[in-house]
Amino acid sequence: MAFSLYILECVDGTLYIGHTDNLDERMRQHEAGKADAYTARRHPLKLLHVEEFETRYEALMMERKLKGWSRAKKLAYIAGDWSTIGVLAKGKRRHQRES
Repeated sequence: MAFSLYILECVDGTLYIGHTDNLDERMRQHEAGKADAYTARRHPLKLLHVEEFETRYEALMMERKLKGWSRAKKLAYIAGDWSTIGVLAKGKRRHQRES
């Protein structure tokens, strides 16, 4: 069984990240306002990214990782722009050292 990591863009421009073993059903739940309180108030939703993982654990770990990233870094991830992700990651580490 495959597990999908997905990223939605809400009507207010925010990004929502989740994972599921049934993307079609989960999207129906989101659209009906029954999947999550956060997305229920932010329709319409646009599916920006889907990535498949072999295990729920892998999908959940990537979800948790991405949730800690900035919007810019998430958008770079969606675009597959690893050079920008690297620059943004270095900028964060540099800022943390200066604090």
